[in-house]
Amino acid sequence: MKQMHLAAHFPGVNSTTVWTDPRSRSQIDFSSFEHLARTAERGRFDFFFLAEGLRLREHNGRIHDLDVVGRPESLTVLNALAAVTERLGLAATVNATFNEPYELARRLATLDHLSAGRAAWNVVTSSDAFTGENFRRGGYLDRADRYTRAAEFVATARELWDSWTPDGTSRPFTHTGQHFEISGEFTVPRSPQGHPVVIQAGDSGEGREFAASAADVIFTRHGTLEAGRAFYADVKARLAKYGRQPDDLKIMPGVTVVLGDTDAEAQENAAEIRRLQVSPQNAILALEQVWGRDLSSYDPDGPLPDIDPDLGSDLVQGRVRVADPLAVAAKWRALSEAKGLSIRRTVIESTARQSFIGSPETVAADLEKFVATDAADGFILVPHLTPGGLDDFVDRVVPLLQERGAFRSEYTGSTLRSHLGLVEPVWKG
Repeated sequence: MKQMHLAAHFPGVNSTTVWTDPRSRSQIDFSSFEHLARTAERGRFDFFFLAEGLRLREHNGRIHDLDVVGRPESLTVLNALAAVTERLGLAATVNATFNEPYELARRLATLDHLSAGRAAWNVVTSSDAFTGENFRRGGYLDRADRYTRAAEFVATARELWDSWTPDGTSRPFTHTGQHFEISGEFTVPRSPQGHPVVIQAGDSGEGREFAASAADVIFTRHGTLEAGRAFYADVKARLAKYGRQPDDLKIMPGVTVVLGDTDAEAQENAAEIRRLQVSPQNAILALEQVWGRDLSSYDPDGPLPDIDPDLGSDLVQGRVRVADPLAVAAKWRALSEAKGLSIRRTVIESTARQSFIGSPETVAADLEKFVATDAADGFILVPHLTPGGLDDFVDRVVPLLQERGAFRSEYTGSTLRSHLGLVEPVWKG
């Protein structure tokens, strides 16, 4: 049976988290990170995954409410978690636009040593000048260049990691390219995995090609069975041109899971969670993100605006821009009119992340079906509670997956590469 991979995403500051739940805790206290990581390790998950926030987002000129809790730096948190976990992989999201290869390669190699081979890097890019204002070079990078820089960044980091031989000898490095020209000697010996695992999140053609050429894992939002199969087939088919095999890249969509003692109870729980996630305030915020207009005068329980989006708006800063606001607005209007939905109900139905909803038995069977039919190699779970959002899944679903033979009962290796079934990269001296 094809084995499933599982990872845990720390919810972070986003609209997935239900802040009003009395079980919701701090986004800053180390105890929150530790609880979720220990739960994931107890469930024999492959890795623990942290997002990144390089600037507090703004909405209509004000700091977005969710961001006031702050955004700790990922690698610092993971270095601390390395001391309280033993087998769990530790994945940090770090931007390839606003960092430099030598510095980041050193930090990642250090984490790989401290964790005995459990480090991973989720490579993200940015062409956002708003975020770039926090950095010396500002928003200098054209959008068209972000993947070329990221590809060269990853290749350069691997050159640095390979500048130490497997037997512990340091060799000078020199790299000259379009974006980087560096030389010297790397200070960190070759780490236990050879190279930390590289994760990539992106759905554009450039993102898929980058993942096929350079990544070990791709984090995707394609969560429905049909969309998952199409994405899986497309990305896996791109690997051959780079001399890679299908198993060299793991495809893991981000999903949510809502459980109940019965399927009906789970559906009720899911409806309540969505209602809490999309408060009246969040409904208007989501609408403004598409329309690019101040819609604070609109009633969340009333109809959608009859005006078109402002395509040149800078109302929302620090968020990924909606690719085609006119098309999204038209889709939302059609849904609202067809079902008689208010603004809030339209946002609830239109913005839900793919969820697995049901009894533990139903969810286990559905997860297994996705993997068995090549819609995914596994899943990155995004819980709605911090830090206890994975507790029920680990206690009630993981044992069923283990009984079905779809998921490991024990770790068989000590490194993240071994959990993912990835070979150690060949040293290129």
